[in-house]
Amino acid sequence: MSQPAFQSLPGAASVPDLDAYWMPFTHNRYFKQHPRMVVQAEGMHYRTADGRRVLDGLSGLWCSNAGHRHPRIVEAVKRQLDVLDYAPPFQTGHDKAFELATALTRATGRGFDHVFFANSGSEAVDTALKIALAYHKARGDGGRFRLIGRARGYHGVGFGGISVGGMVANRKAFASALLPGVDHLPHTHDLAHMAFSRGQPAWGAHLAEDLERIVQLHDASTIAAVIVEPMQGSAGVIVPPVGYLERLREICTRHGILLIFDEVITGFGRIGPLFSADRLGVVPDIVTFAKGITSGVVPLGGALVQKSIYDAFMTGPEHLVEFFHGYTYSGHPLACAAGLAALDVYFQEGLFERSAALEGVLADAVHSLRDEPHVIDIRNFGLAAAIELESRPGAPSTRAMEIFHHCFDHGAMVRYTGENIAIGPALIVTEAQIAELVDRVRQALRAVA
Repeated sequence: MSQPAFQSLPGAASVPDLDAYWMPFTHNRYFKQHPRMVVQAEGMHYRTADGRRVLDGLSGLWCSNAGHRHPRIVEAVKRQLDVLDYAPPFQTGHDKAFELATALTRATGRGFDHVFFANSGSEAVDTALKIALAYHKARGDGGRFRLIGRARGYHGVGFGGISVGGMVANRKAFASALLPGVDHLPHTHDLAHMAFSRGQPAWGAHLAEDLERIVQLHDASTIAAVIVEPMQGSAGVIVPPVGYLERLREICTRHGILLIFDEVITGFGRIGPLFSADRLGVVPDIVTFAKGITSGVVPLGGALVQKSIYDAFMTGPEHLVEFFHGYTYSGHPLACAAGLAALDVYFQEGLFERSAALEGVLADAVHSLRDEPHVIDIRNFGLAAAIELESRPGAPSTRAMEIFHHCFDHGAMVRYTGENIAIGPALIVTEAQIAELVDRVRQALRAVA
């Protein structure tokens, strides 16, 4: 798939004052001494301030699934600006929000008849958790207040998300303010049984049984919901074992517990189809989404819910608000225009099918790194992969950081998290670009001691 040429940007090589911006999830002091700046993006590539092309190996941040600045999405946003820039979502509406909600629920199917819009994955998760708690209360089962997450899980950075999340660094500074009554399932990452698995590991379905232990400990009547990522992306592409999610579904159903799938990363083609239920056959009660819904062009997130959940709220006098929750920018016109255009692109250009067809190509490429220096595991699922590295004694994550820097400086953008190098190219990636991306990682592995 050909890529448009970059436009000329006068003065693009200049570097702005970096001091005022407190960067998220970034070593600010280090970065501002060694900045790596991008000034333009097109298709599969970034351009840096000094004019170099950098192959984007992580779809921005797992979000630009249709590639950067897809012309149909960009044009839809421009057209929307000429019509309506903003409309308040409380007690008024606009056409694009209803059109996108309808398109999204129809595309998702499986009983997901309603969607609540937010602006990010973090907001989507907090929305889903609040829906779960309020749902039980609306049904007269308000004793269900507990939420169950999973170790090494990432569910954004709201207080709800970090409470159910299992990323230690994200939680430790805020421990005194986390939600009460939260418990966690164990993660499914076990190198002794899973190292170098291709796709879903055969071992590990039994790990879901720990939910029964949690139920026995707390009593099912106190548990509102379980939230998991079908694939744990931010922790380093931890892939669900065969049968694991199915077992979680069975246990939740038996005990009247809602099952929430956080599909902020896995949705919109990352593991092939629109959402994981279409691949894995496991249908949750609530799905959170963000990132790929607009291909990263405008922030948008939300929660898809089963009809029975929505209907539980629709009681009492019609003039009263049923759910006291929402955001100033819920269903923002520009975001909805981008979302509608992105859905059209995904389906009309066959990008979900393309993702599925390229999964084996990416798997072959990344697993060719097995014997490279410092590699202790490789995992892949859909168009996502991770290379786990041996940690330097006394200097955790420094090797991964240096490999990230080496790749960027030699023309490829990857991500590092802990001891993992993560790869997740846009669905428009070519086989040649996958080979180029993995070769950049190979060179970095050999160059970094």
